[in-house]
Amino acid sequence: MHKVSLSELASRHLAAARDASSGRSAQTVHGGHASTLRQTVIALAAGQQLDEHENPGEATVHVMHGRVRMTAGDDTGEADAGELILVPDARHSLQALQDSVVLLTVAKLNQHP
Repeated sequence: MHKVSLSELASRHLAAARDASSGRSAQTVHGGHASTLRQTVIALAAGQQLDEHENPGEATVHVMHGRVRMTAGDDTGEADAGELILVPDARHSLQALQDSVVLLTVAKLNQHP
């Protein structure tokens, strides 16, 4: 059995995000581009964001630390530590209202050639 300390990863990546010129740090915890399921820890310093992008499949964002705002078109919602956001099936962005760490879980949609 393989286990990962999400708390340790969150602390490490939040420290890295605070020091990075981009204001962010991330690490894939499970899966990858060849897998259906992918989980990634993403840390964002306050005021930083993930610019608008497509949803690659069913996805959730678990806020582990801080407070974030997700925007998809005219729909905007905020979430605090301990809350889960269901990512809309639309272009969206994520902004850190405070220093924040999230666990992004994606189940990629089947891709047809």
